[in-house]
Amino acid sequence: MNIGGSAFTAVYEERGNSVSVRIHSVAARSAAAKHFIKPGDKLVSVNGHEIRDVLDYRFYIDADTLNLVIEKEGGRRRSIKIKNRGDDIGLGFETYLMDKQRSCANNCIFCFIDQLPDHLRDSLYFKDDDSRLSFLFGNYITMTNMGERDIDRIIEMHISPVNISVHTMNPELRIKMMKNKRAGKVLDYIYRLADAGIKMNTQLVLCPGYNDGDELTYTLEKLGELYPAVQSIAAVPVGLTCHRDGLENLDPFTKEKSLDVISRIDSYNSRFMCYNNTNIAYAADEFYLNAGVPMPDSSRYGDFPQLENGVGMWTLLKKEFEQALEETELPSELDEARKITVATGEAAYPLLKMLADSVADKINNLTINTVLIKNVLFGERITVAGLLCGNDIANGLAGIDIGDELLIPAVSLRREGDLFLDDMSLTELSQRLGVKVTAVENDGFILLDKFLKKG
Repeated sequence: MNIGGSAFTAVYEERGNSVSVRIHSVAARSAAAKHFIKPGDKLVSVNGHEIRDVLDYRFYIDADTLNLVIEKEGGRRRSIKIKNRGDDIGLGFETYLMDKQRSCANNCIFCFIDQLPDHLRDSLYFKDDDSRLSFLFGNYITMTNMGERDIDRIIEMHISPVNISVHTMNPELRIKMMKNKRAGKVLDYIYRLADAGIKMNTQLVLCPGYNDGDELTYTLEKLGELYPAVQSIAAVPVGLTCHRDGLENLDPFTKEKSLDVISRIDSYNSRFMCYNNTNIAYAADEFYLNAGVPMPDSSRYGDFPQLENGVGMWTLLKKEFEQALEETELPSELDEARKITVATGEAAYPLLKMLADSVADKINNLTINTVLIKNVLFGERITVAGLLCGNDIANGLAGIDIGDELLIPAVSLRREGDLFLDDMSLTELSQRLGVKVTAVENDGFILLDKFLKKG
């Protein structure tokens, strides 16, 4: 079962053994409204099952006939039977998860949030480790704040996939790296989920001298044994900002250590391929850039299961862009001369410059200037486009003739809307630079269209 999210949530209340969630709104002319369910009422159960949060609601609401127990003001309860016609029955709740979001119980030596500068918006400092967000949004979880009941529920509902930040399959090392005494024990949950046929994507944040080298090989072997339940393993390098005062001393990945990571993953995949005819482990694009070696061909990534971890983004964008070029008849000249600027981080700069030049060289009156933006907010060791902020882009473009339009990577904007990490909006950036600013998704077809001012 794949539980998707919609814009609802609630306040969860428990009195003794009684559980309920408060209803915040009821859509007009909905099934719930027709049965006189009102805002302020509490949803106690669906088809005999208590409702604690979004997962319960989504799972148990998926039935042809719904028997709801509703608690009215004063504690009086009503049983309501609703025929489910496949659409929303009309209940809205106050918060997305239907109770408080679970925060992280770890103190990981590599935690990126611990490395944030002061004075960013409060939401950025919240350490999320909520399994429900893994199912709804693909967030990665460590499982350290989960219990047997949580695992039982995942198995009962057969929710897949679960995205897990494993880091290492060595229990003692996991405790050392995450500074949580439960970090080693909860690795047993991975085996329970695998036995139940729950699919898992796994992530390893590698720290030189800790979980790389032979420890990486060990973790690959242990997770690979759980295939096909474990369907992918992503190895990503630790991100180190310039705000690490008082934190664990960690080194960045050198060229040699990056090559070692790639070599170990390639070696393991070669053995794995012999028995399973597929790859399972992937090194993040940053390792190839650090090592100065070419990115793998697209065939190595299968269905690109780990794009959110920066695995294969370079290769996929290049493949899509080249395909878009093949399918597009480029004009020798545009109807109107066009000059644009593309701003991106250090990691993506070589690729975007190559793609931009390949188009501009073919069209007489099209000029595309690709600009590398240094990350000042987090420090120059942070090179990914997703962590660029508005002020760094604005300062990096000072004195440059941007032209008609500025293209920026959409991944640098947050879920809250059109805000960069430093709270600058697209509108503010546009006003500061005096030019139209367009956020572009990591999609080769869209990128070509934006170059040509299509769509």
